[in-house]
Amino acid sequence: MIENRRSIRKYKDAVVDDALLNRLLTEAERTQTMGNLQLYSVVVTRDKDMKARLAPLHFNQPMVTQAPVVLTFCADFNRTAEWCRNRKAMPGYDNFLSFFNAASDALLYCQNFCTLAEAEGLGLCYLGTTIYMPQQIIDVLKLPKLVFPVATITLGWPDETPPQTDRLPLSAIRHNETYQPVTSESIDRDYTAKENLPENQEFLRINDKETLAQIFTDIRYTKKDNEAMSEGLFAALRHQGFIE
Repeated sequence: MIENRRSIRKYKDAVVDDALLNRLLTEAERTQTMGNLQLYSVVVTRDKDMKARLAPLHFNQPMVTQAPVVLTFCADFNRTAEWCRNRKAMPGYDNFLSFFNAASDALLYCQNFCTLAEAEGLGLCYLGTTIYMPQQIIDVLKLPKLVFPVATITLGWPDETPPQTDRLPLSAIRHNETYQPVTSESIDRDYTAKENLPENQEFLRINDKETLAQIFTDIRYTKKDNEAMSEGLFAALRHQGFIE
């Protein structure tokens, strides 16, 4: 099933039953977790007005308001810290290591939920925009200290069958025993097919660029934007108590 995975951005006007959603969220709790603490929470958004408030924080991608459900997966040490305080224990989780552990837990949970949802015939789209404007999402969802949004998916019954996007060959990502040098030869081996895809050649034409890499460095993920969003990310981490 996973080899047929594709991002779904258009959904039927059909309800995602809460009983089904709860079952999938519960089944996904079998996900691996640091210390068996389950350092994650998920905010389920169905309300039209709430989705409209979230949409600008995901660059107004239309599926945010069109999907029946939006799920925001959060790194969550708040619940664990409160448990500790209520059980005569002193938590020490206001640090970056704790954020990293909770973010890993939340992303693993999100991924397993996605796999389970797709097995039920649901469609979804992963929004990488969640960490671009985290403070605004924190404010809209009223996330307390030690809770941080790390992933968002839109969820519903598919109303499209889009083509799959390309993937690099295994030779690009597998390293035996130690990390192997990335060379001009390995770049040619692993990226040439991707670069020659008609849709990527069209990107070059319409953007007047020489190489596909320039699309990413000059247009999609620029140094200036990365640095600005990094500042916002660090500011939100400070606000939520994960770094000083």
